Amino acid sequence: MTSTAHSPLAGQDTAEDRYAQLGGVRLRYRDEGAGPALLLVHGWTLDLQMWEPQVAAWRAEFRVVRLDRRGHGLSGGTPDTARDAADLAGLCVHLGLRRVALVGMSQGVRGVLALASGAPERVSAMILDGPPSLETAESDDVPLGRFQALARAGGMAAFRREWASLPLMQLRTRDARTRQSLAAMLERYPGHELLADLPAAPPTPLPLERLQVPALVLVGEHDTPGRAQAARALCRRLPNAQFATIAEAGHLPNLDQPARYSAVCRSFLLRHAVHD
Repeated sequence: MTSTAHSPLAGQDTAEDRYAQLGGVRLRYRDEGAGPALLLVHGWTLDLQMWEPQVAAWRAEFRVVRLDRRGHGLSGGTPDTARDAADLAGLCVHLGLRRVALVGMSQGVRGVLALASGAPERVSAMILDGPPSLETAESDDVPLGRFQALARAGGMAAFRREWASLPLMQLRTRDARTRQSLAAMLERYPGHELLADLPAAPPTPLPLERLQVPALVLVGEHDTPGRAQAARALCRRLPNAQFATIAEAGHLPNLDQPARYSAVCRSFLLRHAVHD
C-alpha cells in the first residue's frame, strides 16, 4: 500500500513524500529522477532529508530513492538494524527495482552490507560512507547505554543536546540552511529505542571477503579516528573496493562538502550503477 503527502519541510524542497507498508511498519520514502536506480540509506538519528544536496546533483542521471529507516524521521516502528536489509529489499520489491546501487551512511552501512551479502545479484554497486566497526553493535562514539539513561532521566531534549555536541554530529560547514536541516532531522528523531531501553541488535557476521559487488568506501578527512580506521578495515575486507577521502569534511561529508561528495560518488556510480 502506498500513500502520498507533501513534504513537511515546505520551502526547503519540492519532493513528494510517499509511504509504503513494509514488515508491519509504515515507511516514508521519496522517488525522483530517471536512470539507473540508487537507494540512499541514512545514519542514526537522521532521515531522508540529509540527501537533499545529492538528489539535486544526481536526479538528472539516476533514479534516486531514499527512505526514512524504521523508527527515524516520519517512518513508524522502532529502529532495528537487524531489519534494515529486509526493509530495503521490501522497498525495492514495492517499487519494482530489480537491481540498485546502494549508498549507505554511518549506521546505514550495516543494512547496505547485509542486503548486498544476502542478495548480491540485486546490487550493482555500493557506496559505504563513514562506516562503524562491524564487530560490535555499540561503538565507542555511540554509547547507546549512556544515551538511554540520559533520555529516560531527562527526556529526548537532554539526549538531543548531548548527541548534537559530540564529534559525529559536528558540521564543518557554516552554511545556515545546512545547519538548520541537521537540527530539524535531530528534532524529528523519536528515539523509541532510547526511551524503551531496548538493547542494540548483535551484529550478524557477513562474508564480506566473498562479496564481489563494486564498492566505494569513503570517509571525511576530519571524521573521528575510529571511523577512519573502520573505513579502511572495511575496504581491506571487500575484494572489489576502492577508498576515497572527502577533504575538509567531518562525519557528515555529504553536508560539509556536498559538491565534492556528489562528484566523487557520481564518478563511481556512472561506472557501476546499471539499469534494471
